[in-house]
Amino acid sequence: MSSGNTLSENAEEYMEVLYKLSLKERPVKTTKISTMLNVSPASVTQMIKKLQKEGYVDYSPYKGVTLTEEGYKIASKITRKHRLLERFLHDVLKIKKDKVHDQACEMEHVLSDDAERALCQLLENPDECPDDEELIPVCDFQFETCEECRKRRQEEVKEVGKRDKNLVSITDMKKNEKGKVSFIRGDYKVIRRLMDMGITMGAHIAVLEVAPFKGPIQLLVRGSNLALGRDIAKNVFVEIIREDTVPSKGALSYG
Repeated sequence: MSSGNTLSENAEEYMEVLYKLSLKERPVKTTKISTMLNVSPASVTQMIKKLQKEGYVDYSPYKGVTLTEEGYKIASKITRKHRLLERFLHDVLKIKKDKVHDQACEMEHVLSDDAERALCQLLENPDECPDDEELIPVCDFQFETCEECRKRRQEEVKEVGKRDKNLVSITDMKKNEKGKVSFIRGDYKVIRRLMDMGITMGAHIAVLEVAPFKGPIQLLVRGSNLALGRDIAKNVFVEIIREDTVPSKGALSYG
């Protein structure tokens, strides 16, 4: 399959829905999966148990479903390809917004990783899909910026290599979560703007407050409080730092 696994197209659709729902709540209720996919609760349970057996989700009856690290990697990859295809269909082929979702669903399963990268470059690294303006997940290639990807345009994905850590956008982080900046999407102007604010590759950040109604996100960066607008925060991707993976003393230096 296009995402480098042996999942059926039907299973990939489940993974994509899980990715979308898990950004808002974890664990995800199976009833919500049933509603989104318009399938019976029994069918959802059957598929979730299959995905759990393959190591892509953790499932507990009456509690819900959570993507594993491997599951998140695959689900975000599928979602990325889908949303890039939506942009291509809308921006390049001029297909109406209400038509792009179904068409992208048919195409995402056969889009290779090399084609995904080329499509992203063609579209100049878009950050949102057109139909509902949802964030396009970051790629899993071993780059720190889009500029680096462009400079190595001629190299195939197998030469570039894959990132071994899952990354999330700052806009998808929760209050009190901490992370390390690992990828910045955009051109040199975006990178320069972030550098001026102290947000550089490898910098440690902590989310202090998430304003409602798409307001700014309050961060702790290098010992200083910073209000970052969502227009730029959505293009900064971090590796989440779990409390059980850092020393209790001096866990985050911010410096």
